[in-house]
Amino acid sequence: MSRALPGGGGGAIARRVATVLVVVAFLGACVGPGLGASGGSGVANPGYVSGDGTVTQWAPDGRGEPVDLVGVTYDGTSVDLAQWRGDVVVVNFWYAACPPCRAEAPDLVAVADEYADRGVRFLGVNSTDDAGAAAAFERTFEVPYASIDDAGGAGVAAMQGAVPLRAVPTTVVIDEQGRIAARVLGRTDRSTLGALVDDALGPDASADPTAVVEDRA
Repeated sequence: MSRALPGGGGGAIARRVATVLVVVAFLGACVGPGLGASGGSGVANPGYVSGDGTVTQWAPDGRGEPVDLVGVTYDGTSVDLAQWRGDVVVVNFWYAACPPCRAEAPDLVAVADEYADRGVRFLGVNSTDDAGAAAAFERTFEVPYASIDDAGGAGVAAMQGAVPLRAVPTTVVIDEQGRIAARVLGRTDRSTLGALVDDALGPDASADPTAVVEDRA
């Protein structure tokens, strides 16, 4: 049941809440063009609060079933995460015009390069851009890994609820068994992502002490 506030207070509070939501959305992450209330304009939906950089890790016994992510990259290569079992995989959800996606790109590239010799795989998932926009972004930031063209949203759906709809960027670390080990909602950075990858690689690596540990069961 809804209840009106006396003295017209409801309108003032609603305006304050709307303002706070706009600020949080722009500070944390982007809403992709065509995904928010603005349609194709690329303006963030003021009613949607997206990622704020929160880090979550799941204990090994609470990570659920392996992720079933299948897609085709912008260059036409088929990708099936089931074929990457045995390797830690970092999946980054992004699009080219998103400011925090651009801000975090050098850190993602640095971690991808740093861990390449340890068998860690990186994969992008882009639900917004055409091939030209995606390729331009990859050239600008010298991205060494491919991205799935996820216009149909299958990549988001495959994350089993770990990736909120329209929270871009989001980065997910998948363990060697194909299960979600960690997630960053919003912009990540080199030290945080490196710590999460270290933790997924094995018990001797140090975990991020600021992370929130949950059981996915």
